[in-house]
Amino acid sequence: MSKALDAVVDLLDLEQIELNIFRGRSPEGEWRQRVFGGQVAGQALVAAGRTVPADRPVHSLHAYFIRPGDPAVPLVYLVERVRDGRSFTTRRVTVVQHGETIFTLSASFHQREPGGLEHFMPMPAVPGPDDIEPTSVRLRRRFGAAAEEYVRDNPIDIRQIGPLPVESQLSESEMARNLVWLKADGELPDDPLLHVCLMTYASDMTLLDTVLKAHGVSWADGGISGASLDHAMWFHRPFRADRWLLYAQDSPSASDSRGLARGEVYTQGGELVVSVVQEGLLRRQRSRS
Repeated sequence: MSKALDAVVDLLDLEQIELNIFRGRSPEGEWRQRVFGGQVAGQALVAAGRTVPADRPVHSLHAYFIRPGDPAVPLVYLVERVRDGRSFTTRRVTVVQHGETIFTLSASFHQREPGGLEHFMPMPAVPGPDDIEPTSVRLRRRFGAAAEEYVRDNPIDIRQIGPLPVESQLSESEMARNLVWLKADGELPDDPLLHVCLMTYASDMTLLDTVLKAHGVSWADGGISGASLDHAMWFHRPFRADRWLLYAQDSPSASDSRGLARGEVYTQGGELVVSVVQEGLLRRQRSRS
């Protein structure tokens, strides 16, 4: 396991300070001005999952980003045990900093029931991950030292298929979707909850890029500021986050300074395992003299 991945796994190992109350932290020396959304979502799912029997995996989550998190202050996760049914278990998590709610998550856990209807949309035809150069290498080549702040210590190996979102010369078909291979940068323990929580962490990394890419702009232009507003995920089938996963994303709409992005996550064998939807706030920056 790489040092970066080991650090994230450690972040996801929350401290239980009371029944239904957990405490998390952000990475030391965090360069962001606010807590990374994937981190707080992943930690919240850990808190919920710690109160549910291991034989009931999560099948869906719905979350709202309410206030920016402070990386310098611990995050307190309050778990409400909404329902413990015969087949389904429901949890609601409230994340608190400075006495205020910054994030809420509702998660549903379902005891597996094989034998029902089954189908999934086929995976797009794309080159394999071994044929794609790591995105970190491409960004360093394009931006030099300026890229280090964004690519160093990344626990997720991301490989962008086709032009990077920061490259403006895109064809119409390339603008319509955002395809990346990703996986944890190292081997993980055989803990299903850890794998879904790490995928939750990674799912927030490239989704809003998809909205910007549809307009031929990027964060690097400096003309757009953004933040995640809400996030929903459905976990269809078991998977490992330390094996290659194709994250096929598109953006069906943007309006009123909000953009919607969708993602489907496939195993390398072509099986659909996760669906993701996120809306983000995307504002044009006023020009500065």
